[in-house]
Parts: sequence; C-alpha cells; structure tokens
Amino acid sequence: MEVEFHTVDVFTDRAFAGNQVAVVPDATGLTGAQMQAIAAEFGYSATAYVLPPHDRGSLARVRVFTPRCEVPFAGQPSVGTAFVLGRLGRAHGRPAGLRMVFEAKAGPVLVELMRDGAKLTGAAVRAPLPLELGPEVAPEAVALCAGLACSDICTEHHAPVVASVGVPFVLAELRDMTALARARPCAEAFAVHMPLGFAKGLHLYVRNGAGDRRLAARTFAPLHGIGEDSATGSANAALAGLLATLAASPTRKVALSLAVSHGEATGRPGLIEVSAKRLDGAPVQVWIKGHCAPVMRGQVRVPEQ
Repeated sequence: MEVEFHTVDVFTDRAFAGNQVAVVPDATGLTGAQMQAIAAEFGYSATAYVLPPHDRGSLARVRVFTPRCEVPFAGQPSVGTAFVLGRLGRAHGRPAGLRMVFEAKAGPVLVELMRDGAKLTGAAVRAPLPLELGPEVAPEAVALCAGLACSDICTEHHAPVVASVGVPFVLAELRDMTALARARPCAEAFAVHMPLGFAKGLHLYVRNGAGDRRLAARTFAPLHGIGEDSATGSANAALAGLLATLAASPTRKVALSLAVSHGEATGRPGLIEVSAKRLDGAPVQVWIKGHCAPVMRGQVRVPEQ
C-alpha cells in the first residue's frame, strides 16, 4: 500500500526554515497504528492525516501525530494542512475554498488561506477551544526541566502555568535572551515534573521589545520525541490567550497581537503571528497565522502490519 505525502515548512516563506510538517492528503484506509508508524518514520514534530469529515459543513477531518502519540490539536500542522489542501484545490472530492473548517479531536478549526495576488502564501487558523488555564507550576520545576537556575524564571507577570487552546503546555517567562539561549531540555526532569498527560511540553518565552508585542520563544517536548520544536503554533496561541487574559478587566475589551520569533536555536528560524480577543465576560479566542513553503512530495510505502 502506498500513500501520497507532502512536506511543508511552516511559519516561514522559504524552504529549510520554520518547522517541518508532513501531510497525507488522503489517509483513507490507514489505521491509527500505521499513522503513528509513518509519523515516527518522518520524525517531524507533527504529521497530519486528512480524512473525510463527519459533518457535511466541514472540508475534512484531520488527525495529528507526534513521533510518539496522537494529539487532539496542533497549530503548525493545521496551518500546513490548510496550505497543502489549498494548493491541491480539494480534499476527498470537496473543493477547498479560501475559508474552510477542519474537524480536529479538540473541536472544529476554522481556516482562512493567505494569498499574495494569485499566489497562496500560508494560512490562519482559529484554535478549536477558548483558553483554559490549569495549575501553576513551581519555578524550581521549570528550571530543572530547562537546565536553568531558578533565578532565570520571571514571575513578575505570571507564575509558570499550564494553559491550553486545544493541547496543554506549561508557559514560563524567562528574564532575558541570555537565559533563553542557555535553556536545554532534561527528559528525566520532564518525566518527574511534566509527565505525559500533564502537558505536551514546556514553552519558554522572553519579551523582546516593541511594547511587549514581540517575543522570542523556545519549546521543549522530549517525552513526545521532540527535544526542541522549531516553531509551535498551539503553545504560542495559548500564550497569546494568557497574556490577553492578564491584560483584560471586567469592563474592558482586549485585542492582543503578537509576533513570536522561534527556531533560531535549531537553525530553522520562523515567525509566528498570534492574536487573541477577549470581549466582556466572554472566553478568549485565539488565531494562529503563518507563511508556508512547499518542500517535498512523494509516496510512502506502508506495510500491511
């Protein structure tokens, strides 16, 4: 059995930068075990599989796998899948327009394609769930997981905390770019302090000027087989939601836009644009936006067992 695949570099406008995703535009007939095996073979932070939708109002159902397990949602593969389907013009016999809806395990994902004239350049996706905050995490635990000193963790704006717009991450602010550059993931500490089922990974960030609207970030997820993720849409989306929540008040609406540089440490620089809105008393809704560059296309030979 052979299936077609496309690879795309996401959150960049040039190949061999940003974050890689493999997309299988027709995963009909693949089992979950086969999808997992293909994702492990690619070794990318995510591989996305496109299936016929359950709801007639959706273009497709999308399943996402890391090298070690399935996740209910991820921003980068959603952007990359939208880009691939936009270039193909259809999915499972349905035309792919400039606006479409994906069915993810976490919920419906609204998609808008980006164009420069007639050229498709990327996509924006709305996270399937509003921001959900989980427990705070001790700065000492973050420091152990990231190979840092406890003094490198900044708690002036918020304590390290679990946050999710579809998949949970621990979000932690660092004091400066020097600390961000020194960070290294420690899988043994993750197994103790951030085990599977608690959070997908640790998202570290630094405020990098421009009125706190430009950030630099790194993401570690060693228990998912991803020592460092070059660019993480869902983690940055949760971060935008958190910062919008911190800026909001019962009497004030908040609209927050961030530009997050990501991937310099892995040699694959990218830029993630995230925006969050919170209206009076309403949940925070978050959008993830980025450019894409096509890289490869081919066939995967899938063993029957």
